[in-house]
Amino acid sequence: MFEVREEIIKNAAVVPNSWGLLRLDEGDTPESVVVPEGKAIVPLAVWQAQRESLAARLPHIGVWLAGDERPEELADVIAQLPVIAIDFPKFTDGRGYSIAFNLRARLGYKGELRAIGDVLRDQLFSMHRVGFDAYATRPDRSIHDALKGLSVFSETYQASWDQKSPLFRRHHREGQNPDLDNAAGI
Repeated sequence: MFEVREEIIKNAAVVPNSWGLLRLDEGDTPESVVVPEGKAIVPLAVWQAQRESLAARLPHIGVWLAGDERPEELADVIAQLPVIAIDFPKFTDGRGYSIAFNLRARLGYKGELRAIGDVLRDQLFSMHRVGFDAYATRPDRSIHDALKGLSVFSETYQASWDQKSPLFRRHHREGQNPDLDNAAGI
């Protein structure tokens, strides 16, 4: 099945989507499935089975990972992939958060990191914190309503991909650092 959404959320805005998403149907195999022309995000298994022909189509090929797949499988081509998607088969499956963080922090991925599958408004803020910058939300929900999920909190306590220092390190309290207080004229 080749799914093409009209719009996605990318960089905190609703934008037209130019990528199709390939999912294997029953009876399809990674070796034999035909990847449509144009921009396509394929499952990791398809990438691995058809690597030579798909690599020739870069930068019009992206790869998506399931929650039980390892991002290190893409380490040798990570800089060439324009988009990596991570599938959330259920709202309650949080494995994709770790995959996203590892792609950004450990593997240095700089391209588009897209959440796909059962992606809801309530998840977007936390997804952004671990490195996602694009979201293909559930088609039965309003994408414009989901966009509000990126701005539900004004401050974060913990350090993460988007904020390297925890709040206690970012917050200056009067009297706790005399050198800074004197410099600020307090």
